[in-house]
Amino acid sequence: MATIEQKGMYAKFPRSGKNVSFTHYCPGCGHGIINKLIAEACAEMGLQDNTIFVDPVGCGVFTYYYWDAAHISAAHGRASAAATGACRARPDAVTIAYQGDGDLGAIGFNNAFQAASRGEKFGCIFVNNSLYGMTGGQMAPTTLAGETTTTSPFGRDTSLTGYPLHVCEVFNQLKAPVYIARVSVADTRRIMQAKQAIRKVFEIQREKKGYALLEIIAPCPTNFKMDAQKAAEFCINEIEKEFPLGVFRDDTAKAPEEAAAPAEPSASPLLAPKTVPYFASCAELFAEKDAIEPAVDDKAFAERRFKFAGYGGQGILSLGLTIAEAARLERRHTLWFPSYGPEQRGGSANCSVVVSGTPIGSPTVEHPDVLVCMNQPAYERFVGDVREGGIVIVDETVPVKVDPPAGVKLVVWPAIRMAEEFGVPKAANTMMLAALKKLNCTGLSGESLETALVASFKKKPALGEKNRELLKKAEAAV
Repeated sequence: MATIEQKGMYAKFPRSGKNVSFTHYCPGCGHGIINKLIAEACAEMGLQDNTIFVDPVGCGVFTYYYWDAAHISAAHGRASAAATGACRARPDAVTIAYQGDGDLGAIGFNNAFQAASRGEKFGCIFVNNSLYGMTGGQMAPTTLAGETTTTSPFGRDTSLTGYPLHVCEVFNQLKAPVYIARVSVADTRRIMQAKQAIRKVFEIQREKKGYALLEIIAPCPTNFKMDAQKAAEFCINEIEKEFPLGVFRDDTAKAPEEAAAPAEPSASPLLAPKTVPYFASCAELFAEKDAIEPAVDDKAFAERRFKFAGYGGQGILSLGLTIAEAARLERRHTLWFPSYGPEQRGGSANCSVVVSGTPIGSPTVEHPDVLVCMNQPAYERFVGDVREGGIVIVDETVPVKVDPPAGVKLVVWPAIRMAEEFGVPKAANTMMLAALKKLNCTGLSGESLETALVASFKKKPALGEKNRELLKKAEAAV
């Protein structure tokens, strides 16, 4: 019979590439202890088949090697953002973000802080060893005043780099979190307290009570340049002096709605609470009476990848959305992915659209089948990426100084000129839609493209019909 530890953690770790039973952590590292405590709590509470762990970039990056549960690997600092998506998409599951002090306290601080402020229903287990452990022991936001690291060889100078960041104390100013605590794994008594706190985080998520933050002080012998015992003593005598242990808040005895309620509801009608519809899943969304029908698998429909690029203000993103909307109307699988330059008119802008007869794995488009360019920088940046057999549609104002790859068709289209001649300079993107429709390179019907165009002006119906007329006029003009 498998033991509790084996249920929570794999007996062997083949995901690491080797069929071994030891972790990648250094001897004496606090992460190893914390990993075991988390795995035990998850298994003992019978939650491992209903738990989603969000793994960070840092020493905890490989927890998916060890924990027998569902995992999402997040970009550096984005574990709290990924956990937000996970707990909203799967509100029935227990979601736990596992982050380090460099990951959460620096690049990821705003993600974590805003998630806590919103009261997202996930637990954040935050490991504080006062430095960047995985990348060589650099100074982190939590590094102690005077502490020596690879980037503060003479000790942290607070006059230059500020003071240690107290995450629990900062988060404790927020209204939404229901549980905020700091524990340590520097000795046996502290480890037992940490285990109880970890169980508390799981209980809060199991019962859907709200956001919980648990900070864990952990030794890092390698980067402290100490043996395991002295590293533990450093945690107790120095780190815990700066970061006192304790429970900063525990509102778990309150009902979830009571814990999240504002202290004094405003009498102002502008601030009166409003009912916001919440859909736990796409299935629930599609079950609504007036909901849009979901995509239907059609293996006969070959995936098509589009890239639209130009200046901000040329309607590039809207053009991509129109194609995506037309695909949705035909119940195709579709994704739209924007990319912005400077957030102002005249800055670069592009978007990717994928239309497929089967579920789509990624919204990124590296080698488009269709490239639409409204300016020279966009053309020169993307034309070399178009796959063989693809098509490039470029506005006639663009000097074509770079030939497209072999096997790629080039179409020069007077989108900007036609828009100006028709008296609607802002409709250059509609002129480009006319090119896509006339060249029949989207795999979508003309009716769907027209309907999607009109729908993009939902708040201004007259403009929608005007653009439909311009679309037909452009088709007939060229």
